[in-house]
Amino acid sequence: MKIFVTGVCGQLGHDVVKELASRGYDAVGSDITEKYTGVDDIQAEYVQLDITDKNAVDKALKEIKPDSVVHCAAWTAVDAAEDEENKSKVYAINADGTRNIAEVCKEIDCKMIYISTDYVFDGEGVIPWKPDCKDYAPLCVYGDSKLKGELAVSETLEKYFIVRIAWVFGKNGNNFIKTMLRVGKKFDTVRVVNDQIGTPTYTYDLSKLLVDMCESEKYGYYHATNEGGYISWYDFTKEIYRQAGYTTNVVPVTTEEYGLSKAKRPHNSRLDKSKLTENGFALLPTWQDALSRYLKEIEY
Repeated sequence: MKIFVTGVCGQLGHDVVKELASRGYDAVGSDITEKYTGVDDIQAEYVQLDITDKNAVDKALKEIKPDSVVHCAAWTAVDAAEDEENKSKVYAINADGTRNIAEVCKEIDCKMIYISTDYVFDGEGVIPWKPDCKDYAPLCVYGDSKLKGELAVSETLEKYFIVRIAWVFGKNGNNFIKTMLRVGKKFDTVRVVNDQIGTPTYTYDLSKLLVDMCESEKYGYYHATNEGGYISWYDFTKEIYRQAGYTTNVVPVTTEEYGLSKAKRPHNSRLDKSKLTENGFALLPTWQDALSRYLKEIEY
């Protein structure tokens, strides 16, 4: 089985390619940079690809002829997406680029796994969002662009997985944990929001699920984050510092009190993951366990 992975210079794409290699699959990774850049070697063929270039996408996929595409490439800078000079690029990558890939996947009869986000919902209430819920109401440019990517996939293909994740952390790239460790080392006290609720997603664990999906035909919408219960960013920070042995004081504040974000964040990022077990997929380990393993992987 040959799998084409976009965004391999990012956190998730990096881990997906490594997981594919560990299972003996023929993996081809791609990103926009001329050469692969990452924390370690991905042990896979690398192809430079700008997914907003329709002709380049067509040429690459038809030459490689993958059985599946795991589409991890995306504009993920949520606040920068709100800047007027960036908006057209955000939609070009997250919506148009995704459609470019989906259209070729249809032509070559290739399944596609699209990585989406809790940001496609309005983030209100306290009830976990079901994967097949269609009450879309994104609050920001990033969320709207990712929703348009979802629709590009679902309107074009029959053989697709749309997997929504949240609060992502991995070895290859920057993330909330690395930021909190950095500021926790520098300051005695940090302020962290306590009214945004969800669960973290460790890319190492998620990559195993995504490769399982490459092997499956249980198509559709899914939610996938680590288990361990719903928490706030404040709760997460407290556990990060506890496991890291930091004595930094953590002060809970509301999103309004924190007040630094350009983009509006969802308060309710609870994702219902029961559909995974219903269709025979394994749930991800607890986020507490994932955090423990992750801290052993990085230098801090």
